[in-house]
Amino acid sequence: MESLYELWGKRNPQWEEKYQDSVISVFADYGKGVNKYNEVKGKTFGAGFEVFILAFFIGLYHDHTKPLVEDASKRKSFGWAITNWGTQESRLGRTQYPRLREYMFAALVAKTDIDLIALDKGEIKPSKIVDQLIDKMEQYANFGFDYIKERLEDDPNYFFKDTAFLRVFLSFLPNTTSDSSDEDEDELEEL
Repeated sequence: MESLYELWGKRNPQWEEKYQDSVISVFADYGKGVNKYNEVKGKTFGAGFEVFILAFFIGLYHDHTKPLVEDASKRKSFGWAITNWGTQESRLGRTQYPRLREYMFAALVAKTDIDLIALDKGEIKPSKIVDQLIDKMEQYANFGFDYIKERLEDDPNYFFKDTAFLRVFLSFLPNTTSDSSDEDEDELEEL
């Protein structure tokens, strides 16, 4: 019997089509079939799913979800199962990142209201649990895409600074430095 992780890995999450031009194609060579002979053309990411991963973590760390549109014709997928994400090493010395998929799965299990006891008893099918995990994943990513799109609308160059994405993720950390910096300033004044 396949594990939940293996079943989840076979899935291909969806995203809203409106983010293709406004977010995904801005940062990735999505749909261009990049190989070692193509030019990179200044893109931050190679595959579109790398932007999806980034959007997922933005939604996760903001702890906000946004449901996808109901109209299935306005949704897309990358055509690439999760288990294949980050398995190729070619573009600009990128290395494989299988652990990232494991962290995503663990976060989804922690953040999704699933009944693992009912699963163990056979009262719920594994596919139903995986449906819930994928739905939560898509909703986190959808919020993240919206977040990125809004930042780009406010400042088209926002994410084109060397530390832009780092700053986004650092903003999720609790701000404990402001108290200590006041104490440091007081100590400096005393000296």
